[in-house]
Amino acid sequence: MSIEISAVKGRGDLREFVELPFRLHRGTPWIPPLRLERYLFLTRRLNAFFTHGQAAYFLARRDGRVVGRITAQVDFGYNQFHRSRWGMFGFLEFEDDQEIVDALLATAEAWCRAKGCDRMVGPMCFQINDEAGVMIDGFEREPLIREPWNPPYYQERCDQAGLAKAMDLFGWDLDISDRERVDPILPRVAERAHTKYGVTIRRMSRRHLRSDMEEFAKIYNAAWSHNWGFVPYSEADLDAYTLEMQLVFSRDWYMIAELDGQTIAVAISIPDVNQVQKRMQGRLLPLGWFYYLIRGRIMDRVRVGFLGVLPEYQHTGVAAALYMEHFDVAARSRQSKGEASFILEINTAMNRGLEAMGARLVKRWRIYERLLDPAAKPSAP
Repeated sequence: MSIEISAVKGRGDLREFVELPFRLHRGTPWIPPLRLERYLFLTRRLNAFFTHGQAAYFLARRDGRVVGRITAQVDFGYNQFHRSRWGMFGFLEFEDDQEIVDALLATAEAWCRAKGCDRMVGPMCFQINDEAGVMIDGFEREPLIREPWNPPYYQERCDQAGLAKAMDLFGWDLDISDRERVDPILPRVAERAHTKYGVTIRRMSRRHLRSDMEEFAKIYNAAWSHNWGFVPYSEADLDAYTLEMQLVFSRDWYMIAELDGQTIAVAISIPDVNQVQKRMQGRLLPLGWFYYLIRGRIMDRVRVGFLGVLPEYQHTGVAAALYMEHFDVAARSRQSKGEASFILEINTAMNRGLEAMGARLVKRWRIYERLLDPAAKPSAP
């Protein structure tokens, strides 16, 4: 039977869209998200992405049975900032059949062309700050929070569909209780940041998290603005992100570095709530809520999500000070291991810094693109 592609319409289609990965990845290292969270995330009036973007959701069926899904989207905020005409695709899931992948991508491409896009980049759900990329290495490892997982055939099918590599993202395994693997120069640079330059490190507070996240946004927008795929945070994005951070708040891991009372760097590491979701199995009932309440007893790893420094203060060694602070926290915390992930392959400074901390490269995800305009050039620098 041929593949039929249709737009998601109504609750029944949305339920099929959400449920597909639960069926495809059962019995694998994939960790099921909370179904309720996925429904809320995909609801346009509740997701901040739709204050600056548009998206369409599609299902692939064969003989009435759902065999694949995809979204196509445009982030107007991204395009305005970069003066670009990017379209994107995301939420890509499919059974191992080239015909399915080709049909899904053709549908997303047609949607992006209709919006005047000169390329289609992805997968991104809905943007690079959410889940992004097709896993191409590290399949045996469980994903941490907001890390995508897929079986190896996804890469093969995407390659055969003619998608081109745009950028790889790295995932580094880090034992933040093991100082023996740390490059000896790192503690010296960190100490100099404190003694020579007067850098201090404080913690964010739950009560003032929204204002602290404003400081995070200032650092993020300054430190990452030249990075490939950078997406500036809007006020609505920041409101939504603050709410998410409240749900997994851990004071020890939310750090702000200051010099003379001014924020110069930020580091946020997120306790891996995927370890809790693994027990919840996508549901709050009957016992999912209980596992969330005792999450502090379950989580023993973190995802190092953000570490950024204002460019004019990089010479102070504040990044090293924040790196070493992670080891100090791990020494007194249940969370003593983790991963630093979604590090661009071209982010030499961050990758070298992680190597200096004794980290090991264990995962890779690939973001693809398809050029839609003959005048368009590949996006990778």
